[in-house]
Amino acid sequence: MAVRITPSILNADFADLTGELGRISGADLVHVDVMDNHFVPNLTLGLPVVERIVAASAVPVDAHLMIEDADRWARGYAEAGCASVTFHAEASVAPIRLAREIRAAGARAAIAVRPTTDIAPYLDYLEELDMLLVMTVEPGFGGQRFLESTVSKIAAAREAIDASGRDIWLQVDGGISRDTIATAARAGADTFVAGSAVYGAEDPNAEVTALRELAAAAR
Repeated sequence: MAVRITPSILNADFADLTGELGRISGADLVHVDVMDNHFVPNLTLGLPVVERIVAASAVPVDAHLMIEDADRWARGYAEAGCASVTFHAEASVAPIRLAREIRAAGARAAIAVRPTTDIAPYLDYLEELDMLLVMTVEPGFGGQRFLESTVSKIAAAREAIDASGRDIWLQVDGGISRDTIATAARAGADTFVAGSAVYGAEDPNAEVTALRELAAAAR
């Protein structure tokens, strides 16, 4: 099973995003956190900036929408050229319809759940999804510590994905570093968001490689 490392640019230098994207050229995707200061208590990037990132990045863009009214806005990120668009279960009124709209617009459709959200209801329609994101911190800020309480949720998601027989990625986001990535990988994750661990390293590309090797060895 493939291991994918998706660095978050939340910890990058926003004054030189083109340069910062070049520092993670070995990544599988670039994770772009979209926050609206409503669904989460932080404000980051919107659709116009994400469109520019898509145009500037040699690495496919993985958009993580931490926004209210995802049903209204998510399709636009797929139409902008994002390879994958993740919306939160807690912010969607019609998640199945939204996943289908994202796919129809040419992107992989993914749903995310917060650490305290029951994942069970969303395992019933895995066939509508290309990726499931288990948040391993409360969404909204980078640099938080990995929540060990989410490991059982990752394992439950992996069991359901394997039983489905479908090619669905299982992503984790929050507190992923050299110290925690093996724990998440052993629980069943295969796609890892890492922000401060990558951009806080002297050589971000080398850190991407190191994280990928640690995850692969743990699986």
